[in-house]
Amino acid sequence: MTRKHLNYWIFQVLGWLFYTLSMVFSAFVFRFNMDNIFWKRIFLFIFLGIAFTHILRSLIHYFHLKPPLKGKVWIKFFVLVILICIATSFINSVLIQWFGWYRKELNGTVGKRFVYTLFDSSPIILVWVSIYYIWHYVEDATKTEVDKLKLESLVKELELKTIKSHINPHFIFNALNSIRALVDENPTRARTAITELSNLLRSSMQADKTEITSLETELNIVKDYLALEHIRFEDRLKIKYEIDEDTLDQPIPPMMLQTLVENAIKHGISKQKDGGVIEIKFHFIEDKFELVVLNTGALINDYINNTGFGIESTKNRLSLLYDKEASFELKYIGNNTVEAKIIMPVSI
Repeated sequence: MTRKHLNYWIFQVLGWLFYTLSMVFSAFVFRFNMDNIFWKRIFLFIFLGIAFTHILRSLIHYFHLKPPLKGKVWIKFFVLVILICIATSFINSVLIQWFGWYRKELNGTVGKRFVYTLFDSSPIILVWVSIYYIWHYVEDATKTEVDKLKLESLVKELELKTIKSHINPHFIFNALNSIRALVDENPTRARTAITELSNLLRSSMQADKTEITSLETELNIVKDYLALEHIRFEDRLKIKYEIDEDTLDQPIPPMMLQTLVENAIKHGISKQKDGGVIEIKFHFIEDKFELVVLNTGALINDYINNTGFGIESTKNRLSLLYDKEASFELKYIGNNTVEAKIIMPVSI
């Protein structure tokens, strides 16, 4: 039993126990006859209340009626609650008649007792439903706030990790060494490379200021990154783009594409003696946006396990932003090619 289920049963029992005590207190204050019939009927109603509210909870889960409810779903919800109230009152009335737990002077038919019980017990069921739904609304609101805080923390962590990855000695040495070689040979290209490096580092430091950015902005960052890497790899690095221009306004988490491309360089191209190809694709497929990064290479063990920060951050950010509507997949598709694919809902 999970902690959540345990809490449910604790509150379920405590809630009905509180109702029992309130009924006993009322009977004591107003001097009702607290004989055996009184206690039997109290405990019968408590038992049926626990049983039928638990059935109601199960049906709410089965028919996906957890809050928030929208549109015609409310009708289905109200019908379900009414049926539970009717079932509880009917079973209660039949059992009282069956066991003879009524006072002779107040005897009546099952029908009369059912009507009385329905109006007497239904408010208790409605109170239970109200508490149940308020609990879920508060829980969902809290979860949303926690997810937002997690996302903000994750984005900041990603910024720090990205800055560290770009300012590590290997990257700085390779980039500056390449630029130095260009100073005499191609001064114009050297100046452009310095600008690309500056843009890349500036983008990394600004990644914590927003949860999403446009795909066009992200693509420009990646182009700066690949331009710097092309200086290092020269003809060993080939770059291809297959981009639907309509996708450029699509919002995505900042530095997500750059992270995938960086992984493709680190785990793919740099491991190949003759280099390879990085191919970036953006497409709309029905109501989904598909982002694909292909690279020459194979999946090594630690890369297959997806234990790197880049892979984990991609999964976590997609989950926090889009829940189950987005997915990430990393796989070897044959022909010495690895595919990283992100599928996200289209933002209108």
